[in-house]
Amino acid sequence: MKLLFVADPLDTFKTYKDSTFAMMREAARRGHSILHCETRELVWLRGGRVTARGARHITLTGDANDWFTLDATADVALADVDAVLMRKDPPFDSEFFYATHLLSQAEREGAKVFNKAASLREHPEKLAIMEFPQYISPTLITRDPAEIRAFHAEQRDIILKPLDGMGGMGIFRVKDDGLNLGSIIETLNKDGTQTVMVQRFIPAISEGDKRILIIGGKPVPHCLARIPQGGEVRGNLAAGGKGVARPLSTRDREIAEAIGPTLAARGLLLVGLDVIGENITEINVTSPTCFQEITDQSGFDVAKMFVDALEAALA
Repeated sequence: MKLLFVADPLDTFKTYKDSTFAMMREAARRGHSILHCETRELVWLRGGRVTARGARHITLTGDANDWFTLDATADVALADVDAVLMRKDPPFDSEFFYATHLLSQAEREGAKVFNKAASLREHPEKLAIMEFPQYISPTLITRDPAEIRAFHAEQRDIILKPLDGMGGMGIFRVKDDGLNLGSIIETLNKDGTQTVMVQRFIPAISEGDKRILIIGGKPVPHCLARIPQGGEVRGNLAAGGKGVARPLSTRDREIAEAIGPTLAARGLLLVGLDVIGENITEINVTSPTCFQEITDQSGFDVAKMFVDALEAALA
């Protein structure tokens, strides 16, 4: 099969931990052809089909440094490959949004896109949790400072975060004393022009912010608990958290098995749940990671499970 990965530039991959690379490696091991393009190379010309300009056919070398060789470049209509894997990393900005529209057009032309373009648009990673209130802590979405102050008065210990943040950026904790709440609100909502997510602080963050992967509606049996370090409140690996693979708890599995089939039915082949304690805090759909960390520590081959699910979806 020919698999087109729409992703960041190849020279930015950190192959020792990159989940997209792990997917490529497993697909190549099975004899599938690997192609790559960036979102900026998607083109739709009047009367034509959505095309990846100068898509790169690559071969993986097995070398950690020079990890691929370029076989050829060619313009490739997305409908002419067996699968398109949208693996562009966040942020979900205007250009990402426009790319999903091009991918939707490619789907109308017959392309098979994973994750489905419309579902990427319809599942903003922080807002998506609100569909499942039974699995989340008290949460408020607003741009109104008065609403945020009232929520803090009720919950006493809260986390505030921007809706478009990634990697732990822009996350603030305000304790019972309310210190700096006003300044934090002004910083995040930009004088009432931007919406903010506010959640009750979950003390179980000290045990890790768990990344639970769901592939084809089924949970990977191990999660990666990202444990805050050095007095940090954030467990994100990008913010210095320590990743520790663990078997899913009974509650982890309950959550994943409850919502996994619903998300899979919407064309979300791969989902990354963020769970603190017994509560979902985010549903990641754009470019979920942690394949290699889980595999390296647990021995469970996440990339194999993913490519199995991809092949089944294309059968």
